[in-house]
Amino acid sequence: MQQKILDGRYELDRKIGEGGMARVYAGRDLRLNRRVAIKIPHRHTSGDADFLDRFRHEAQAAAILAHPNIVDVYDVGQDGDIHYIVMEYVEGTDLKAVINREAPLPVARAVEIAEQIARGLAVAHRAGMVHRDIKPQNVIVTPDGQARITDFGVAKSHLSTALTETGVSFGTVDYISPEQAQGRTATPQSDIYALGIVLYEMLTARLPFKGDSAVAVAMKHVTEEPTPPRQINPQIPIQLEALILRALDKDPARRPRSATEFADLLAGYARISQQDTLVNPSFNSGGGRPPQRAAAPPPTRQIGGGTAGTGNTGRVSIPPPRQTPARAPRQEGLGCGIFLVGMLILAGVLGVVLLFSTGALNGLFGSLSGGARPTMPAGVPGTTTAPGEPSATPDLRISVPTLVGMSDGEAQAELLRLQLIPAPQQENSATVSQGLVISQAVAPGDLLEPGQPVTYIVSVGPALVSVPNVTKARVENARAQLTDVGLQITVIEEPSTSVDAGFVIAQSPSAGLRIAQGETVTIRVSQGDMVRFPDVIGKTRAEAEAIIAATPGMTLEFVDVQGRDRLIDFDTFAPGEVVSALVKGGSGISNGELVPRGSLIILGVRAEN
Repeated sequence: MQQKILDGRYELDRKIGEGGMARVYAGRDLRLNRRVAIKIPHRHTSGDADFLDRFRHEAQAAAILAHPNIVDVYDVGQDGDIHYIVMEYVEGTDLKAVINREAPLPVARAVEIAEQIARGLAVAHRAGMVHRDIKPQNVIVTPDGQARITDFGVAKSHLSTALTETGVSFGTVDYISPEQAQGRTATPQSDIYALGIVLYEMLTARLPFKGDSAVAVAMKHVTEEPTPPRQINPQIPIQLEALILRALDKDPARRPRSATEFADLLAGYARISQQDTLVNPSFNSGGGRPPQRAAAPPPTRQIGGGTAGTGNTGRVSIPPPRQTPARAPRQEGLGCGIFLVGMLILAGVLGVVLLFSTGALNGLFGSLSGGARPTMPAGVPGTTTAPGEPSATPDLRISVPTLVGMSDGEAQAELLRLQLIPAPQQENSATVSQGLVISQAVAPGDLLEPGQPVTYIVSVGPALVSVPNVTKARVENARAQLTDVGLQITVIEEPSTSVDAGFVIAQSPSAGLRIAQGETVTIRVSQGDMVRFPDVIGKTRAEAEAIIAATPGMTLEFVDVQGRDRLIDFDTFAPGEVVSALVKGGSGISNGELVPRGSLIILGVRAEN
């Protein structure tokens, strides 16, 4: 597509993505001077009224979602036969490209990305939206590691990979849930299933189901169990494998109950894995042999409501923590051992008594009190030793870092590195960019015990308000409604044959969209059924009469020839020049001025002499 400006506001630059139903362009909002992404459906959808209705309505619904892990929707509109959605432009790479280039990803990174996606889905689900097309291609990963979900619009109903063998549109079958593959209604658990596949793919560099056709893959989602991911990548911890397989359960009721629960389970796994690393620093250290894993329990399968120890469901249950068995004391040589220990203890006691009796210990303590005091090694924070104390206790508290100005991801990573618990909260801000820390509850430099929470405030950008519907309202009422919700107004007046003067013809952005307080809504206000008076003043009488005769909506009623007795500055005009014009029964008019349709025009012309 050649460079084009939509609605006089959105300038298209270059294509940055394309799916089965739409293209996405990088562009610029000329009014707000910001980069945007603009999604435009393919031309073959222009005759699909149902699709275009969903395109508009679902884009408007997505615009109410405001979360750091969701790409913002700014506007939806139509310029001629071109429908479009204007979205936040996010610098980054889609997750599919990251997987193709780097998978299998490190466990910690894959878990972090999946948790962010789950957090974004939780917000959408609370707003009553099911994405229905969660896949790596619809997740953008920014350079600082933030995951952003996109395509809350076309992707909900028209997925990019069409399936035509059965005449049913399945969409992207690699990530489709069993219930969607069977034509049932998608639910939040359907998105959780798709996210489970994304996590599986990040950790194994493979999809759980492959087939010769889209139908074959869809049927495998319904009938087959996935290969346990640890069989592909043994570095995946067994607890994480169990969580992935739970998300991929054929029964939606057995998956995590919500995206929030899934995110919390992933976050809990991340904390557990950090603790495991601290307890067993040699794990994944690259040196020595990896710890041996206990053999998995034999798989079970359902038989008439019970279980049998044969068959393979591919599921891994989480075994209970292994108890260290108490070892029975050895009986050999018991009496001799006790005797020897007793003799050693007795010898020690007698030695201490002897030292006290000879004053040797007093001399030792005296030399310490009068000379150098024992000290703890340098670098231990908060170490103190009082006079006469034999040792010091290190202060293990942690100095809180400066978080203000960091991104939420950077703040969480820094706190976790210091063994503090991130406790982010969100707040609107008109001055701090979305995703950055505005303030923190604990001042930088304050000392906290390990594991203590640190609360901080993350900007979610300016407060969003729903644009009122002011179309067909009087301009005074429209101004009041828009001002009441904190929006600015720009008024453009123009003629209209269908809307009475003083009433709003149209507005941009559209009613129902959520935009930042302080942004401007442009309203086009009718001037009534008017026509523009042509440029005839200054022309000859003959030229003016011909122009007015060719202009629809007005009629030349009379030519008033004016001599020296009536025309001021008579000599400054040429003979026969049009010097003035007015609407019969009204006032004078100028070139280009609007006049009511059907007006009778009177021209003033300088006399020849």
